[in-house]
Amino acid sequence: MNPDADGRDGTRHSDARPDIAELERQHRELQLPSADLADTWRLGSLIVAVALERGLAVTVDIRRGEQQVFHVALPGTSADNDDWISRKAAVVRRFGEASYLVGERHRVKGRAFDLDPARYAAHGGSFPLLVRGTGMVGTVTVSGLPQVEDHRLVTECLGRYLAQTGH
Repeated sequence: MNPDADGRDGTRHSDARPDIAELERQHRELQLPSADLADTWRLGSLIVAVALERGLAVTVDIRRGEQQVFHVALPGTSADNDDWISRKAAVVRRFGEASYLVGERHRVKGRAFDLDPARYAAHGGSFPLLVRGTGMVGTVTVSGLPQVEDHRLVTECLGRYLAQTGH
């Protein structure tokens, strides 16, 4: 079973899942002052450094619009992770919100996410690349861990990046 598929494989779950209010707070707060190529390189490099430090097998992808501006596959990942990234990022592009938030909204209402699963995956790990005063300019996505952990890695690193840049 791919852990991205449902995020319930029993490994590394230390905290409760974030609720919708927490996910919406992250959307409001995790906005960058800018997202040029240098910014996306620094953000992607930070995520990779944290993943390497923790020994995580993840693929990290950042896109500005439709342009892929950062992509690193760490040992233990496969082309399957690239597929998950594409499908999770498609959810963010379509709805303008984190893939995990979109999925949670469906789950709490007891509804299935009914967009084509070959193109869309409302599972955690993709977050809108938000620029303060501009809005969504792209996506930042991680694949390889259970969905809650993919989401947490992205949001933790966005928070760290903002702290490092003084914002």
